Amino acid sequence: MEEFLQTYQSPLIFAAIVIAAVVVLYILNNLIYKWLLKKQREHFPGASVKPVKLIKRILNVLWLVLGLIALSFVFVDRDKDVALVSYFKLVGYLGLLSVITIILATACNMWFKYKIQEKIEKDYDPTSFKFLRYIAVFTICFIGVLFGLLAFPSLKGVAQTALGGAGVLALIAGVASQEALSNLVGGVFIISFKPFKIGDLVKITDNMVGRVTDITLRHTIIRNFENKMIVIPNAIINKEKLINYDLGELKCCERIEIGISYDSDIDLAKKIMQEECEKHPLIFDNRTALEKNEGKPIVKTALTALNDSSMTIRAWTWGRNFSDTFQIKCDALESIKKRFDKEGIEIPFPYRTIVMKKEKPAEVDTTNEIKN
Repeated sequence: MEEFLQTYQSPLIFAAIVIAAVVVLYILNNLIYKWLLKKQREHFPGASVKPVKLIKRILNVLWLVLGLIALSFVFVDRDKDVALVSYFKLVGYLGLLSVITIILATACNMWFKYKIQEKIEKDYDPTSFKFLRYIAVFTICFIGVLFGLLAFPSLKGVAQTALGGAGVLALIAGVASQEALSNLVGGVFIISFKPFKIGDLVKITDNMVGRVTDITLRHTIIRNFENKMIVIPNAIINKEKLINYDLGELKCCERIEIGISYDSDIDLAKKIMQEECEKHPLIFDNRTALEKNEGKPIVKTALTALNDSSMTIRAWTWGRNFSDTFQIKCDALESIKKRFDKEGIEIPFPYRTIVMKKEKPAEVDTTNEIKN
């Protein structure tokens, strides 16, 4: 036993030092992790702890892998030391690069979140900061990946070309026809020209109405009135005809249309619709001073169409915003229907006239009778 210890004294001491170093680094890493979590909860109570956990896991794996590589020096021939050193440097470089990239991306993300919260508290538009946050974080991660590729000789040329100006232009030209770049450019156009911003109430199609909650590099997220999140790629939303209820004046006009039968009194129907709409508490008086002096009604009504089995009466109602006009329409339709029932105004049902034809009697063949 003494002979074995004397023979392998140096390798055993080296292995013990490596194992001790890995254990110390592992314990130190966990202590720093707990300290960072404590500081994060104190200064940033609502921030996500996923980046800190990810850094902890990467460092723990890094120390373990580096320790195994270091221990392999004991068991391999000396002619392979150069290869082991290169592996040790590669793993250490990639591990530290990953940690630095995560730290920079997390710090950038938290700074933008702070600025966005500051904009919201001051009642400013945070749309630009939310969009720039995605660009900044993506850029940091992209550069981190490129520097990681520099560590591999076979990919070093690709990374150096991409890091150069010509490489960036070539990369952009290569994916110019791709949908990803179309969405990215669409997002830039949305931020630049601001057809809508975060918090605006928009209407994309007849049944797609909601508030914009986020604008990312790829898509725009809209929360509809059913509390469902609608994800629309930026390239598509830029091509759609969009109604923004919060762009410019907020007041909004809603047309309430009801069909009545040809036997009903048109003047009475118009009067009922006008009265029921005007007495709604959310109705907005959009008349000019001249129209008020002339005594024109708050709600205008008119016969707008003569259909096959009904006449369409329309009322123009105004509200302070889209939500008010929607509520006015729902309440007015109900109250108008009840008034129509009381006043004898008929809302016609579809009619179908069925004609029953009698079958012709069968013709009697008299040819055989005559021959007989």
